[in-house]
Amino acid sequence: MATTLTLKSGTAWADAWQRCLTAAPEAFRDDRVLNLWHAGWRADGRALPATSPVDGGPVAGPPRLDAATAHRAVRASLDQHRAWRHLPLAERRARVAATLDALAQHRELLALLLVWEIGKPWRLALADVDRAVDGVRWYVDGIEPMVRDRAPLEGPVSNVASWNYPMSVLVHAMLVQALAGNAVIAKTPTDGGVACLTLACALAAREGIPLTLVSGSGGELSEALVRAPEIGCVSFVGGRDTGAAVATAVADLGKRHVLEQEGLNTWGIWNYTDWDALTAVVPKLFDYGKQRCTAYPRFVVQRELFDAFLTAYLPAVRSLRIGHPLAVEKRDDPHPALDFGPVINAAKAKELHDQVAEAVDRGAVPLYRGQWSDARFLPGQDTAAYVQPVTLLNPPPSSPLHHAEPFGPVDTIVLVDTEAELLAAMNASNGALVATLSTDDPATFARLAPQIRAFKVGRGTPRSRGDRDELFGGFGASWRGAFVGGELLVRAVTRGPQGERLPGNFPDYQLLP
Repeated sequence: MATTLTLKSGTAWADAWQRCLTAAPEAFRDDRVLNLWHAGWRADGRALPATSPVDGGPVAGPPRLDAATAHRAVRASLDQHRAWRHLPLAERRARVAATLDALAQHRELLALLLVWEIGKPWRLALADVDRAVDGVRWYVDGIEPMVRDRAPLEGPVSNVASWNYPMSVLVHAMLVQALAGNAVIAKTPTDGGVACLTLACALAAREGIPLTLVSGSGGELSEALVRAPEIGCVSFVGGRDTGAAVATAVADLGKRHVLEQEGLNTWGIWNYTDWDALTAVVPKLFDYGKQRCTAYPRFVVQRELFDAFLTAYLPAVRSLRIGHPLAVEKRDDPHPALDFGPVINAAKAKELHDQVAEAVDRGAVPLYRGQWSDARFLPGQDTAAYVQPVTLLNPPPSSPLHHAEPFGPVDTIVLVDTEAELLAAMNASNGALVATLSTDDPATFARLAPQIRAFKVGRGTPRSRGDRDELFGGFGASWRGAFVGGELLVRAVTRGPQGERLPGNFPDYQLLP
């Protein structure tokens, strides 16, 4: 008989919210979070209702500003920028370091907020916080040579980022931008993460970091956050449709920009025999339900190896652990060890279910579907945002799953017979952030890897965004503007010598690091 699960002690949303009120009373009210601008927390904007993808229960919603207020916030950030950019580097380092100490002190609360707001399993939520803190510490320790002979931008950096990595991508970038001498603006993601970001920004603001955190509709606020003349740089992480609009705006204005967009990251299998290694890595590829910019949703497999591939792949995907990220057998048990919980919301779950059904209706072959009986849920909980892993063979060209990233636990497999077909299938989305080619022969990898249109190509191992000194960017439509990572992140948000050409993917040139 299956054990009835219960919520881990002290982890309810009400518990997390009360801890936020205690930790940062200036940024939270009993019924809402506040916006941060003009160096103060403000109860402006219309707070929208929001629900947790974990169980459909209510969580904090974004307090959406109107366009006029957003413009005032941007102008106030410019005033902060003009003061902050002249602060000695030693003082900026000290304030950012103090912020990191505060974030580390509230590590578990920040992680708990990530669980409830965006559905991250506990292990991955902690990792998101730790990567932010540890990554920025690397910059604090080594910032001097990175900013030597460089100056802050003329205006603040504006950040518009997706919801999936609020700490290790967004907060990390914001603190490095501030360390480099810039005031920083960020829009909270519409789909989740507002409480986590609010707490992180409250801790930074206490140390005097010039942050602005606002919520609102991307369409309504873009005129202020992207096009406003006060903005010195736009940093965007998100999908290609929204990114294309941002790219057009910044190109028209000649504005410094970093635009990370999605691509179909692919894993190729060619003349390969180390199947135990593949079996071991497949569960890791499903971390956070493949809701990552560096997820691998497409396998491109040599046809004559397909049977061996399935023998390695299917046991691995059957081993995936899915369910409520805080459901335990006894209230004081450790957090459950899960590969993923829900996707970001019920609407996304429905979209994925519909895409899979449509692909199968048009000819895709379902090779695997997870079983709900294997998932871990609380009795009677809402499961509308959960999607079991699905694997499809040969999605039809008419399906979005053929050419676009699903951003969910859906794998697709394409069979090929020649190296030319392999490369064409791996380059299906006009550029990607990462790719991997599994092949036994080093010479084959050396010959084929340069023809794969991805910024990072691994041999038999997954590539990631990276930390510390590892560079990051994208080819084709997956990236616009300056590349980042390591010293390049600092260079992207500072001014160098006259006529400097930053490494990146720009409308008039592409320069590799």
